[in-house]
Amino acid sequence: MKLSRREAVFGLLTGVVALFGVSAIVAKPTFDRWVEMRRDRATILQQIEKDKVMAGKRGEWSTRFDEISKVLPPFSADKKMDVHWGAIMDSQASKNGVVISKRRVGEEKKVGDLYEMSIDCQDCEGTLDAMMRFLFDLQQQGAMLDVRQLLLKPKSATVLRGRFTLYCAYTRQEAAK
Repeated sequence: MKLSRREAVFGLLTGVVALFGVSAIVAKPTFDRWVEMRRDRATILQQIEKDKVMAGKRGEWSTRFDEISKVLPPFSADKKMDVHWGAIMDSQASKNGVVISKRRVGEEKKVGDLYEMSIDCQDCEGTLDAMMRFLFDLQQQGAMLDVRQLLLKPKSATVLRGRFTLYCAYTRQEAAK
């Protein structure tokens, strides 16, 4: 059997199209991974540039950290911090006429060279003036106390009731060896 020129061209063309189709099906996952890797590479390069900028500001950040760490009190490794920070919060609350009736102390977490602990005050009451003075006095304690969540609503015409979360930051002294 002899193929005409036209049949041979159609056969060759069909083979090329089939080969191209199979190659596209097989190569698509590899091509998708390649596109994803290029995207990841661009993201990583951006992060490297950000890190280089931050590393260039190391001296500035070290100076700021040294200034703040002078304000943060160092405590011995065995001191119970929930009692310490709770006493400070209670003294400021009673001084300003705020009643804190329910609280939950969070876990102590190490964040870099610092330690952080949260106190979730789930029920507090006071007048607007008392609450403002209380929060202001907590803020005056320096960088070690930070109210991050605050929700207050009126209980009566003059009394507010709500909740807040107080975060306490401090350092620990190394234990004697």
